[in-house]
Amino acid sequence: MTITPEEACGAVRRYYALVDSGDIDGLLALFHENASYQRPGYAALTGHAELRDFYRSQRIIAHGRHDIGRLVVAGHTVVVRASFAGVLKDGREVSVRFADFFELSDEARFLERETFFFAPSV
Repeated sequence: MTITPEEACGAVRRYYALVDSGDIDGLLALFHENASYQRPGYAALTGHAELRDFYRSQRIIAHGRHDIGRLVVAGHTVVVRASFAGVLKDGREVSVRFADFFELSDEARFLERETFFFAPSV
């Protein structure tokens, strides 16, 4: 069985809605048990335990909202171009553009996620 583009996009859209609402258990259910997540500034995260720890304690964002600009689906891969606006745990406001790459299983669960931020670095 293979997922449809609609199912893939739906899973990714659900992810951002769950993050924005603070539903960590709900968003973890979208990830395969052995999923990996790579994000600048953090060691690679693997599995539900590390992902849970990241979202509950390591993530520097207090709250905010993701705005999806574009979703592109190619097979089991979904690429997202989006922005985020919110408040960090230290009280600073933040607004940033980013790109996410999701690799999904046949059951529309995330196997891999990799995030890139649109910020000066070199």
